[in-house]
Parts: sequence; structure tokens; C-alpha cells
Amino acid sequence: MIPIKFVGENVPQPLAGEPRSPATAALQYLQPGALNLTALPPLSLYVHWPWCVRKCPYCDFNSHEGKRELPEKDYLDALRLDLEQSLPLIWGRKIHTVFIGGGTPSLMSAAGLDRLMSDLRTLLPLELDAEITMEANPGTFEAERFKSYRESGINRLSIGIQSFNPAHLKALGRIHDGDEALRAVEIAKNTFDNFNLDLMYALPSQTLAEARHDLETALAFAPPHLSLYHLTMEPNTVFAKYPPALPDDDLSADMQDMIAEVTGVAGYDHYEVSAYARAGRRARHNLNYWQFGDYLGIGAGAHSKISFPHRILRQARYKQPASFIEAAKRGNPVQEEHEIGRTDMGFEFMLNTLRLTGGFDPNLFGERTGMSINTITKSLNEAEAKGLIYRDHKLIKPTELGQRFLSDLQEVFLGE
Repeated sequence: MIPIKFVGENVPQPLAGEPRSPATAALQYLQPGALNLTALPPLSLYVHWPWCVRKCPYCDFNSHEGKRELPEKDYLDALRLDLEQSLPLIWGRKIHTVFIGGGTPSLMSAAGLDRLMSDLRTLLPLELDAEITMEANPGTFEAERFKSYRESGINRLSIGIQSFNPAHLKALGRIHDGDEALRAVEIAKNTFDNFNLDLMYALPSQTLAEARHDLETALAFAPPHLSLYHLTMEPNTVFAKYPPALPDDDLSADMQDMIAEVTGVAGYDHYEVSAYARAGRRARHNLNYWQFGDYLGIGAGAHSKISFPHRILRQARYKQPASFIEAAKRGNPVQEEHEIGRTDMGFEFMLNTLRLTGGFDPNLFGERTGMSINTITKSLNEAEAKGLIYRDHKLIKPTELGQRFLSDLQEVFLGE
């Protein structure tokens, strides 16, 4: 049982070791508080599938190698329990987007995915045109199974290609080769109208010409959306412990310039640090994150951000799949939760919105945080003086310099 600070004398508190009832949790967060949100933001749903075939050496996501038969039914049962127990926190709110991530959700059986989608439709008021995305990795692609996924309600696929180069795929620890990557994109293009390709650059020993070839290979399929990530050494990964030889800063910058040029000529809108889209194909689920919207996360290790009229709540589920399943059966799979404090709100908001190359309307700050934008004036002045942002009464956005040094820009708002 996680410790909860209750607000209000008449809110019943559970005994130690007992799970909170969902109604008690909802009542707690509807009490008066430090914020004043005039309206609640759009709400998305994230569903986490925690297993993959093999853990990649650069990956710091909550993923676990499936070394034996996966407990698919038990996990889907736990997901439903998690969702049922969370419903009082989001009563009356529609779900605008759904994202099924991992791990490798495409390891799920067609019947399992159909059951999951049926549970979501039964329990949640989904928007009629809700964007419903599922992550998939080459090496797990079967044409008929992906047709079944589409028929179950998936309308957008996100494919973890990373590279089409066999040597780079091997260095990244991927389970697929270049031919399987090409086949996966073919299946996606023939099955889904809307799909995203994930690519990485600045890979071990990668040249500028090789990075360009990867990008041009992807563009030959005319994907509606591209995500292009710079490989980073994340803590607690194999690459962090045994770092490979990576391109230097100058070569990485050349790759970024090449990507901007090639995607621009191909007609893609660079709307977020790592995201490029054709007209009308921006990732609506990710945009909700970047605009400081709300999301309910269910599944092992999933995170949530849920707004109430006077507070904003963050939650994290138990990370180990077995622990999550057992906690869901006991009635509370949430391991940690806390309210975002006023002193952290500016940083939390700017951490997300500054990723948008087109910036945001200053009024959005008040709408999503329940605070006046004057509370971050000092940091805005500092960022502007350093040439990291442009701002006027209708817009705040990172400059080209701010985009290049985004981490430095975001840090300006720490402790505001």
C-alpha cells in the first residue's frame, strides 16, 4: 500500500495494508487544492506490453525478455482490473487517443489484441475517430496477424525499424535484419493507411552516407510519419556500461542538417524535435503529451498524468510484470503517486512543450497548469536573453539554437 496524504477531514482513510477503493481515491483528489484549472485537458490512454524477444543494449524502457511462454491471459486480466480500478479518476472524460507500447506489443496474439480492444471499448468512452496506435517490431510481422490487428480496431502502426543496414542492426542488438525491415514496411503500407517508421542515427561507426541511405530508404515508402532519434547512452543500459564508438559531435550535427534538408525536400513537416509528418498526419497521441495533456497509463511500469480542478496527479505502476499482475488482483497496481507541486509545474510544462518546433500559445500554460505564466517570467527572460526562445504575446517557441541545445533550454526552467 502506497502512502497517501488525504485532503479534508471527512475523507475516509484505509487501514495499513488495505487497498484504496477507487471511489475514495477520486474523492481525495476532488478536494480543494493549490491549483485552479478552468477546464481539463484532452485525455489519452497508454497501454504497456512489457515483453520483447530480446532486450536491446541501448533500451531503458520497462521491457523484459520473454524467455518462456508469456502469461498473456493473466496479463490481459490484470490490465482490465487496472483499468476498472482507475475509472473513478476519469469519470465523464472521453479518450481521444490510445497507444499500445512496450516492449513489443506485436508479440501479442491476434485473439489477445482483440480481447484487449473489446475491453477498452466496453469500459471507456472512446472518441469515434480516436487514433489507436500499436507499436510493432520487424521480426514479429505476419501479414495475416496484422490484418487481424487492424480489424480489431488498430488504425495506426508504429514500426521500430531503427536502421536498414545489417551491420548497424547487429550493433544495436536488433533481432531483425535489413530484409525483414523492408518486408515489415511493405506489410504496414499494404495494411494500414497511417503508420510511423522509427529510425535512429549517430549509430556506432555510422557514416553520413549510411545515415542518408537509411533515411532515403524509409522515404521511398512514403510513410505518413517519421520519428528520427539520435542514439543516446541512457543510464542502466548495456551501452552505458560498455559504450560503443559513436560519431563525434560534428558528424552528428551534419546528420541532423542532412535530415532537415532531405525531409524538407520530401514535404515533411518537422513539428517536434524527433517527429516529421506529412500534412494531417501528426501523431495525435504524442502531441497530447507535448502539449501537457492528460494520459492514463495501465500495465506494468506505466505512468499516468491526470488533472483535477485543483491538482495534477502523477502515478507509476509496478514495473515487474508478475508484481503488477499480483497488485492488480489485490486491488491497487499503483506503486507510486504524487501531486505535481507548484514549484515544479513550470519545468514539467516546459519540458514537454519546448519540444514543439512551432512552440505554443502562452495561454496554454494557464489552461494546463492552473497557474499564471507570470510565475515563470524570470526563466523566460533568461532563455530569451540567451537566444534560446522567441516570444511575443501570441507565441513562445524555441529558436534554432534552442532546438539544438534543448536540454540546456529546458534546464533554465528547473526550480522556477
